[in-house]
Amino acid sequence: MTDDVATPEGDAAGDPAHRSLRNDVRSLAAAGRDLAQAELAYQKARAAYAGKATRNIVLAGGAALTLGFLALIGLVLGLILSLAPILTPIGATAAVVAGLLLVAILCLMAARSSLKGMKAVLSEPGADDV
Repeated sequence: MTDDVATPEGDAAGDPAHRSLRNDVRSLAAAGRDLAQAELAYQKARAAYAGKATRNIVLAGGAALTLGFLALIGLVLGLILSLAPILTPIGATAAVVAGLLLVAILCLMAARSSLKGMKAVLSEPGADDV
């Protein structure tokens, strides 16, 4: 027999007259399955990387916030101790607490203003007309 005769079970790159739709669909399904498995592996690797990076960010951010808070406590204590000879210990404590409350109120006012601005931008037109 001759080798140049293609059989219906031959490869998909053969003569189109001898290819079958069933073999083409099987090849397409196999390629799709391989592509889906590769995509799944890629997304798993991305998720694992994001998880590790998120953990590191949270740990570093938590440490930074904790150390910053402790530094602010040291600053407040230092202010009270340095003002105590001038204003008496109770007067220094009252002055530092009043100053901190004033700064806190200003921060709350800024946050409230930002919240109102965000609501104005994000609200749908005509939503308050009901």
